[in-house]
Amino acid sequence: MELRQIRYFVRVVELGSMSRAALELDMVQSALSQQISRLESELSTRLLQRTSKGVTPTEAGLAFFREAQLTLRHAEQAARAAQQARLSGSVSVGLAPTTAAVLGLPLLRAMRARYPDVRLHLVESMSGHVSTMLNARQLDLAVLFSTDPARRWSTMPLLEERLYYIRARRDVKGEPPARVRAAALKGVPLIMPTGGHGLRSALDAVFTRARIQPTVVVEIDSLSMLMDAVEAGLGGSLQPWSAVSRYSDATERFALSELADPLARRRNVLCSLSDDELSPAALATRVVLADCARELVRSGRWVGATLIDA
Repeated sequence: MELRQIRYFVRVVELGSMSRAALELDMVQSALSQQISRLESELSTRLLQRTSKGVTPTEAGLAFFREAQLTLRHAEQAARAAQQARLSGSVSVGLAPTTAAVLGLPLLRAMRARYPDVRLHLVESMSGHVSTMLNARQLDLAVLFSTDPARRWSTMPLLEERLYYIRARRDVKGEPPARVRAAALKGVPLIMPTGGHGLRSALDAVFTRARIQPTVVVEIDSLSMLMDAVEAGLGGSLQPWSAVSRYSDATERFALSELADPLARRRNVLCSLSDDELSPAALATRVVLADCARELVRSGRWVGATLIDA
């Protein structure tokens, strides 16, 4: 089996067409088809189904495709490592918007200082999407708020964040209460992320225990838009402090009251592909990310966060 055959096969599956793949690879279609046939012969199984509309992977082809993607990524990283003496390669990291607001820039700076030849690819998206990307092996690492034990991830608990009831500061007379219980928010208009995301799951558990149904006036899966809606007075929101960490004048814009309920915590877990699937650069990045998170908590720069003892 040759690396080029694996590369050919992956491109054919990605494009769903032998002719389009041949054109992109600058090959004659018959030569590409011959290479794929040789690969199938060596594996003694059919990888592709030819149809009038193109090609689709068989069940065996889909399984091979997933592993082939990892093989190509590691091959590229190995080539970069061979070209340079220092640790190099490309590492993809997924962060939810609230996490990225606190951790993103410190992580970039730390990686630049420790491993300048490692190219970091940061993805900021809602936690549900980040989880899907990690499960699809489109990411090496991610900080998530809930984990599925059925998935073959390596996990490392990092910290817990307290949650706060956040409102527009101009709508609050005097100083907001330091703490508030979820039961006191019955009938209060709330702006929330949609279901399926780690934060929403944690909040649903809080309201279930408080035996109330929250009054959700709108669901928004964009942190910046959600906070704009809160500041405009359309409702309050329940978020960790990191949701306002990007605002230099947060105390003038927003009023925060800590949720006093026992379950009002968000657990942050560093998740990654299994260790044998991670490149040396990804393994090093995982250590740096954990170090950055711990330092931010210890220094007080991650407000409302508490480290989880390993």
